[in-house]
Amino acid sequence: MVFKDFSEHSATQVIPLRSAGEGFYAKFGKRAFDITVSLILLVPILLVLIPAAIAIKLTSKGPVFFKQTRHGLNKTTFKIMKLRSMSVMEDGAAFQQARKNDTRITPVGAFLRKTSLDELPQIFNVLMGDMSLIGPRPHAIKHDEEFVTRIPNYDLRFNAKPGITGLAQMRGHRGPTETDEPMRLRVQSDVEYMRSVTAWMDLRILVGTVFSVLGHKNAF
Repeated sequence: MVFKDFSEHSATQVIPLRSAGEGFYAKFGKRAFDITVSLILLVPILLVLIPAAIAIKLTSKGPVFFKQTRHGLNKTTFKIMKLRSMSVMEDGAAFQQARKNDTRITPVGAFLRKTSLDELPQIFNVLMGDMSLIGPRPHAIKHDEEFVTRIPNYDLRFNAKPGITGLAQMRGHRGPTETDEPMRLRVQSDVEYMRSVTAWMDLRILVGTVFSVLGHKNAF
């Protein structure tokens, strides 16, 4: 079995998928893990989402949730859910990545982004089957189109469901991608994860992400 190449112009190399990625957990257990853990986390997540939603509504104009088109498994598209942290709702070609001191970010949104709480609604994407708890982070379509031609193996990320977090995020590879190097490190970690996915690794990444987010300064 090999990873698929999804683009004629991709910088992708065809890499064999190790047997660990073809095991029972990768094929069947991972979905059970996603549903079980998501249901366990649903109540505490709602306890955070509700006051966050109220704060967003009281301090800025616009909807509480922000939905944006992203690529999922096999490059199918879905609408990712986030708590709205900006005064704009950009998607597609209009999308502009957030930067330091970005005036589009609301005061409440700055806190949500710094703590990654804006990502919590993606628990519903997981329950609907569009995402997994652990996997390559889905980027804006505009970024996919740009980086697929420049980053080796970028397209391999579409061989797995995108995740709320992943090995790259646990290692601190998050934040802006103003140069190719940050994205190269993310893709390197994503491919490493996809070739050796296990239940223990998913659990370790889930816990490790919490500590990574708390100590990370490159989020805005």
